[in-house]
Amino acid sequence: MIKMKKILTIIGARPQFIKAASFSKNLQECPEIKEIIVHTGQHYDSNMSEIFFNELNIPKPKYNLNINNGTHGEQTGRMLIELEKIIIKEKPDYVLVYGDTNSTLAGALVGSKLHIPIIHIEAGCRSFDRKMPEEINRICTDNVSNFLFCVTSKEVELLEKEGITKNVFVVGDLMFDTIKLFLEIAERKSKILSSLGLKTKDYLLATVHRPSNTDNKKNLKNIFDAFIESKKNIVLPIHPRTKKKLIEFKLWDMYQDKNIIFIKPVSYFDMIVLEKNASKILTDSGGIQKEAYFFKVPCITLRDTSEWVKTIEDGWNVLVHTNKEKILKTIKSFNPQSKQKNFFGNGDAAKKIIKIIKNSK
Repeated sequence: MIKMKKILTIIGARPQFIKAASFSKNLQECPEIKEIIVHTGQHYDSNMSEIFFNELNIPKPKYNLNINNGTHGEQTGRMLIELEKIIIKEKPDYVLVYGDTNSTLAGALVGSKLHIPIIHIEAGCRSFDRKMPEEINRICTDNVSNFLFCVTSKEVELLEKEGITKNVFVVGDLMFDTIKLFLEIAERKSKILSSLGLKTKDYLLATVHRPSNTDNKKNLKNIFDAFIESKKNIVLPIHPRTKKKLIEFKLWDMYQDKNIIFIKPVSYFDMIVLEKNASKILTDSGGIQKEAYFFKVPCITLRDTSEWVKTIEDGWNVLVHTNKEKILKTIKSFNPQSKQKNFFGNGDAAKKIIKIIKNSK
């Protein structure tokens, strides 16, 4: 009789919920593996957490740690303490983490110290900007992981340069899996375009949330000044931190009643409909760079580095940092026409990962 394997999955932020939607669905169809989900609470706003579980039918977490404030060190430290208790209690065969958040790092560190094999999905990403907390999380997690599942061959090359070569696999992108699973349903159910009075390809979509942009008044002002001066209709789901900083820097009132359409954070269904129908996307998010590529929407990245180099090499993504003139010029002139390459797989990443885990000893 084959012993059932137990995976303890740690999630805490929007991109992880999206990846878990396809992966956990496929795990439910695999009787040889039992999954226990732990939600750290890192993203706790109902529009950034609960709605994703409901829309995407993600299994309800067995544990919710509600750890969602404090500095990076404080937040990660509290996660370490609570996750250790859960892992000791559950005795999983594997600890699975996604991406590059504090939840990812905490789960990887605790599991490795307890000698539980670590599965890292979306391994090998590098922006080469160590001022980004996510970059430190990625590097540390990869170095303690036992199974490293990469989106493209580029991440395999980067890991190899760091001496990490064992149990490294290219499987494609779980975010692409999830879009394939849910796009048709999203287009049927979402009313976001009509509710905002938007027409297809008649607006830009923007997201701004990264601390290097939001916590620096000059950078934040440059970005929003460029948005205003573009005179384009720009839909912007406003991250709580971004709004807080705009108010704190006394900038919020400057950008009201102009061409920026501020809306609350939206559900996954509404977001992918907004992405697909935008004429261009401006973002400092890693995940949204990929989603723009999936939908063949030109992406203007408000950073000077990107972990998704393939989207830049393929001509569908451009880095503008917070240079106002460059942002304005790119909004006006960036119109890629080249045929995309199939970097992110065929929508079967979850099945590939599960097969490898099932066959591991």
